[in-house]
Amino acid sequence: MEAARFRVTSLASAKTPRGRERRQLLLSATVDLVSERGFHAVGIADIGAAAGVTGSAIYRHFKDKTELLVALFDHVVDELLVRASDVSSEIADPADALDALVRHHIEFAIRQRALIAVYSQESHNLPEADRSRLRRNQRTYVLLWSSALRRLRPELSDEQAHTRVQVTFGLLNSVSNFPNRLDEEALASLLHTMATAALES
Repeated sequence: MEAARFRVTSLASAKTPRGRERRQLLLSATVDLVSERGFHAVGIADIGAAAGVTGSAIYRHFKDKTELLVALFDHVVDELLVRASDVSSEIADPADALDALVRHHIEFAIRQRALIAVYSQESHNLPEADRSRLRRNQRTYVLLWSSALRRLRPELSDEQAHTRVQVTFGLLNSVSNFPNRLDEEALASLLHTMATAALES
């Protein structure tokens, strides 16, 4: 499978460094507030206050709260897709490629626990066109992983590879669902061992 190339969309409309910084502040504030209270309990003014941005400044970047949520979820999928695409095109050895995919997803899952939780809880609030686009990109991400796995394990069918990949995503993303008492290095090591076993069993 030829690696596709992806553009990060979540900050793309900000034309200046200051604009990108404000946009990122708004996205980060949205993650924090929505993960604590839920999408419907958070107002656009709450987000602006948490980010230190006035109401009029918010609307220079996002027309409403839903557009903020779309930008957040684009960020989730874009970051993962870009890295997976790079791995597919740059790393020839299948074992090394799969290991790189696992390690990046682990790093992302640990770093972005709150964002993954928001994605899991609130993606149904997206407009249908945005949900469809994100689903397509998610399927592409699965295919990139499945392709790497099948290069390592050619005896697997497409469905067997896809199932292993989806199970692995569930395992890695579950870090957003519970309070972790391990330090991050120990957690990453444990997740790597478990994910590798799930994929290669």
